Amino acid sequence: MPDTASDTVPAKGPASPSAARPAPPAQAPVPPVTAKEEWQPPPVAEVLAAYAGRVKDSATAMRGAARVRDSLNRARTAAAQRRAAQRTARRTPKSA
Repeated sequence: MPDTASDTVPAKGPASPSAARPAPPAQAPVPPVTAKEEWQPPPVAEVLAAYAGRVKDSATAMRGAARVRDSLNRARTAAAQRRAAQRTARRTPKSA
């Protein structure tokens, strides 16, 4: 029967301080990343794949287009009002 105390205690101290540290856990291999200069949108085919096989609903498309037009018109009107207010605020009132 082997002596358990002598099996667990090393005969000599570690050769270097780094040898006393436990080994880091194994990491999963990281796939190579291709370097991109700037952000690029996904391919069009990949984006449109979600809509493949759907039937065009004209009523919904017309309603959506009308909502977009209304939103753009509201934004255009608000921008014009904002510019007019800024122009008025920049003018110095003439003293009497």
